[in-house]
Amino acid sequence: MTQRTWAALLAVPLLVALGVFTAFSPLPFVTYAPGPTINVLGDAGGKPIIDVQGHPTYRDSGELRMTTVSVTQRNADLDLLTLMQRWFSTTDGIYPFVVQYGSSGSQQNDAHEGQVEMKTSQHAAVAAALTELGYHVTFLRIAGVDKGMPAEGKLQVGDVVRRIGTTKVTATTDVGTLIAAVPTGGSVPITVLRQGSPVTVRVTPTTKNGTRLVGVTLGVGLHPFPFKVKVNIDKTIGGPSAGLMFALSIYDTLTPGSLTSGGTVAGTGTINALGQVGEIGGIQQKIAGADHDGAQLFLVPPANCPDAMTSHHGSMRLARAATLKEAISEVTAWGKNHDATLPQCTAADGTSS
Repeated sequence: MTQRTWAALLAVPLLVALGVFTAFSPLPFVTYAPGPTINVLGDAGGKPIIDVQGHPTYRDSGELRMTTVSVTQRNADLDLLTLMQRWFSTTDGIYPFVVQYGSSGSQQNDAHEGQVEMKTSQHAAVAAALTELGYHVTFLRIAGVDKGMPAEGKLQVGDVVRRIGTTKVTATTDVGTLIAAVPTGGSVPITVLRQGSPVTVRVTPTTKNGTRLVGVTLGVGLHPFPFKVKVNIDKTIGGPSAGLMFALSIYDTLTPGSLTSGGTVAGTGTINALGQVGEIGGIQQKIAGADHDGAQLFLVPPANCPDAMTSHHGSMRLARAATLKEAISEVTAWGKNHDATLPQCTAADGTSS
């Protein structure tokens, strides 16, 4: 037998062994699969999920469903065969381990961070819903003052901005436009609430890279809510992505009638106190889960539109929702007429200019 033949005979079992080793060795990926959806207008453990004290509530037959994703934990061993099965699935997804979990951490930390994000999203959802109902629960405050800039020594961290020039300031005021309107070399009076007392200072904006600035970082603060709203959700569910659906459910619970006119609407999206809807992960799996659970309409954050447009959603309609106000309008219109014209995702959504 020649040396070449011996080499070939030895190579075959080595290749087989290598293939087996590769097929069953853990690989640095995680998988996403559709998770359960939850009707936030329903009950959990014998209590309403949206639990309100101090304000009338209105319960109805409609459903507003938050969506979830089942993600493999950081200690899961995923081999090539498992990943190939998920790859060919029409609903599951595969992502690099580092994208989901980073380069350090633990399952305990993951759970803790998820719960912090969940609680923060619930608080923001209450604020957004109450704002839509006409309650003044948000305000604009100074979160930082830049050294060497005009505001240094005049404005302080924690100041609540009440007025710029003659314009009354709220949390949604476009402060940049007000500052830009100040003539070059001119100053503007800024009134703030500092430790409970009004203070007015004059600040002369400077120009950097063509932009008029006073040198402050602004943040949104929250007044105490006028009544108690608690979201009772399973503590094993974490993350911020149910914010939009929490806010819609709180709004629906506090207003007469059914926002969905008895229909079933699902969706996802982070939310801030101003009602702005943000990007989430696992949109395709959430859409698949909502379709499986009978949702007829799904609300999509604009940043997630590109992936949503390629999802498997059957006859379930998709609607683009950039704010809580838009989502309320869309759900109301759809509830009255399931064929109503609604904002749609486009190829331009989710891209930056």
